[in-house]
Amino acid sequence: MPLVAGIDSSTQSCKVVIRDAATGKLVRQGKASHPSGTEIHPEHWWTALQEAIAAAGGLDDVAAVSVGGQQHGMVCLDSTGDIVRPALLWNDTRSAEDARELILEAGDGDHDRGARHWAKTTGTVPVASLTATKLRWLARTEPHNAERVAAVCLPHDWLSWRLAGYGPGSGHDSLGELRTDRSDASGTGYYSAASGTYLPEVLEQTLGHVPVLPAVMAPLETAGKTSGGALIGPGAGDNAAAALGVNAGVGDVVISLGTSGVVLAVSAAPSADPSGLVAGFADATGNYLPLACTLNATRVFDVTAQLLGTDLPGLGRLALTAAPGAGGLTLIPYFEGERTPNLPDAAGSLHGMTLANYTPENLARAAIEGVLCSLADGLAALETQGVEAERVILVGGGAQSPAVQQIAAEVLGRPIIVPSPGEYVADGAARQAAAVLTGDFPDWALDATQIAEPDGGPEGKQGQGDRQAGEVLARYRQRTKEAHPSLR
Repeated sequence: MPLVAGIDSSTQSCKVVIRDAATGKLVRQGKASHPSGTEIHPEHWWTALQEAIAAAGGLDDVAAVSVGGQQHGMVCLDSTGDIVRPALLWNDTRSAEDARELILEAGDGDHDRGARHWAKTTGTVPVASLTATKLRWLARTEPHNAERVAAVCLPHDWLSWRLAGYGPGSGHDSLGELRTDRSDASGTGYYSAASGTYLPEVLEQTLGHVPVLPAVMAPLETAGKTSGGALIGPGAGDNAAAALGVNAGVGDVVISLGTSGVVLAVSAAPSADPSGLVAGFADATGNYLPLACTLNATRVFDVTAQLLGTDLPGLGRLALTAAPGAGGLTLIPYFEGERTPNLPDAAGSLHGMTLANYTPENLARAAIEGVLCSLADGLAALETQGVEAERVILVGGGAQSPAVQQIAAEVLGRPIIVPSPGEYVADGAARQAAAVLTGDFPDWALDATQIAEPDGGPEGKQGQGDRQAGEVLARYRQRTKEAHPSLR
């Protein structure tokens, strides 16, 4: 059967998987590192991609390839196709003030009115990560570079363009060959996921002129061919590619437990959250991908394990010896501020301590419950946008802990699916490549474990429900409001 390649060009590294197009079976893979930092010259991505492809045995026998990539990164090209300046990545925050100004300008000085405008227009309220705010920063601080910008694209767009044979010095005509997809375009701040169109007025407001933008490909459309004749898929933003990689569909919520937490859902309808908690992205299949992000996840586990003189498996074992609710201990895990809810200056706090309950076991459980309750709030933010969550797919490094899996089922009150560890973004890109090749997304088997949910879940939606687990989430929310009055 034909082979397909999936690429994940993330912040830290580039990963390539080669899979059988029909079955999804992994044939070979490769990896290469990226330099650290929030400002990177894109040529580093291209070099790493070549190294990762070589480590994976090359693409000579591959029929189709697709690129999943880190979202939002600002890649600016001049009229010859050369890089104007190093790319600002999603985690570069120097445009935070520009984001605030864009909101205020849209509301004639009224922040809430401006936020509603942006949510309605683009699905996302500006924050420093969005490409539009970075273009505003460029025009404000480097006007000479802003004037040189003939085209703007994103990391995955630029790599697909390079795979198609274009690159530095290829000329102005090559800029018209830039391609992207709706999932990545929806994270720019100058594209409407709901209408499927670019917003040139936003580019005038930020960059000062409207550059060439990548054409937005349909989910199964071909974006070109490699020099070896392999079809190039439209690609995807990393979150959308990860959703493809775990076969998420409408009704599924994907919760990723890494350094930060991500809660995203596949939805048939677009979202527009003026609070800014939910970003209204598109997915890679024609649906939508409302997403909420928390700043505190597995690092809370790390520091608690260190405090208790154990490792992560040991933390989980301690937690499972404690009863649900940790004897009344509640940890609010805002160790590094928080984004969902929007409390950037907050700190973590521990509540309900008594001489009886202040034990290592209860503290371990409170840490895990606190992080998962925080993610439950992210899920609640999605539900206010009309998301219906029928099951939860739990991924990321923290998801491999049996304690996290079981406590997640208790706190969230829904069936929990835990896929085997893998390269979900690269796998999703490979699945897209197979769809471009065959005309439909393949139904690759997902190696996963299902965790039993408690009887009825925390809200008691089925029968009596698990009252104890419901009390954990209710107490967490009450303690959070007490610690942060602005949430009342």
